[in-house]
Amino acid sequence: MDSTCFYPLNMTRNILASMFFLISTCMYAGAQIFNVLEYGAVNDGKTISTAGIQKTIDKCSESGGGTVEFTAGRYLSGTIFLKSNVTMHLSAGAILEGSKNINDYPVTPYPVRSYTDNYTNRSLIYAEDLKSVSITGEGTINGNGSSFQVPDEQVKKSLFDSYRVRPYIIRFVNCEDINIKDITLINSPMWVQHYLLCRNVYISGIRVRSQVNRNNDGIDIDACENVRISDCDIKSGDDAIVIKSTLSKPCRNVTVTNCLISSDCNGFKLGTESNGDFQNITLSNCIIYNTKLAAIALEMVDGGKMNNVSVSGVNMDSVGCVLFIRLGNRARPYKENMEKPGMGRLSGIMVSNIQATNAGPVGCSITGLPAFSATKISLRDIRINFVGGGTGDLVSRKIEEYPDKYPEYRMFGMLPAYGFYCRHVSGLYMENIELSFEKTDYRPPLYFQDVDGATISDLKAFYAKGIESSVVTDSCRNIKIRNNF
Repeated sequence: MDSTCFYPLNMTRNILASMFFLISTCMYAGAQIFNVLEYGAVNDGKTISTAGIQKTIDKCSESGGGTVEFTAGRYLSGTIFLKSNVTMHLSAGAILEGSKNINDYPVTPYPVRSYTDNYTNRSLIYAEDLKSVSITGEGTINGNGSSFQVPDEQVKKSLFDSYRVRPYIIRFVNCEDINIKDITLINSPMWVQHYLLCRNVYISGIRVRSQVNRNNDGIDIDACENVRISDCDIKSGDDAIVIKSTLSKPCRNVTVTNCLISSDCNGFKLGTESNGDFQNITLSNCIIYNTKLAAIALEMVDGGKMNNVSVSGVNMDSVGCVLFIRLGNRARPYKENMEKPGMGRLSGIMVSNIQATNAGPVGCSITGLPAFSATKISLRDIRINFVGGGTGDLVSRKIEEYPDKYPEYRMFGMLPAYGFYCRHVSGLYMENIELSFEKTDYRPPLYFQDVDGATISDLKAFYAKGIESSVVTDSCRNIKIRNNF
């Protein structure tokens, strides 16, 4: 064969490198970039640049889409309305700051009614009925949330009015193909991000620092489908990552992975608002730390159905509660003049490979209601060290049902077990559970009440002298216990 048919290895590499460079150059040249400074925006941190930023976005959209670029500097703005096929890119050193004047945030109600009508209809960045929208870059978006503080007296007088004067940083409604990547979000007046009725949402590599106001949720996913949240670092004043449904639409196919999570409230929560169903939700490979409430809270109280939820590979430290699972019946309608929803359901929960230290003294709970059990709950390979300190009188105290009470891990007070209190549960499986405490606790590790069909295998648990058994049962049926230490 003629050797001239072959190129030397180095030449081949050079050809491939040149081809890659040409392709990259052509792609870059074809991507339209619109710098906001060229359309009237000012990056001095003093001049309101809403009009210039909006003009840039509109021009980008009219030209078929592209990238709206913020180079280094501080940009002060009111509400920005995104458009389809537009990427908003904040370069390193670029800071988009929300105006401190509420009048710079026009009310933007959406025609579809949900319970969020009672919250704010204002936001710094707003998108509605759009496709292919992105916010990217190594820059920062600062909501200036401390400028929207509401006095306690006003909150007590009208809670909803106190919401309405505090914008979100980001709100997307009925949008699809959303990409939020690498940006830093700080100091929101209200929730940091709210995604309602959206599809194909990808949130990756973002950093959230928002603990300057009430209701500073890190990420709210509301009645959305096909959502991926990965590699995020979140510290929030309210719940860090919340999956909810504030109307009768389901929230499904949501995965959260590789995240650092810290919160003054709950770390990862499904609920509280649960008019719609939760289906196919996973949390994996995360670290949750310094949460004042529950690290993981799974709650159905407004008529929806929760099914196929998996939590695995989560390490925790200094959390108020490791796991709180609640089927209740608050039955709150999501719009006016609507009948109360019927009783919801909670089934098909798998929790595995959990390690937790410095867990709070209350304990974990899995509870339904009489005649409405939480069903098919599996806990496997879990190791928890509690701070302990519970007293013996807690074992015999009556625990109220509280069917319509706001769901929160402290709702029952100190539980009769330092580990897991399970009531009105059907089909419970616990395998390879290790429970211990730092300060002597005079409650048993497990307390079951009205549990039908449970298997406890390979339980390894501390319990104080005088505790007759590691598992206390009351009005239970079909309980199997084996290989406990």
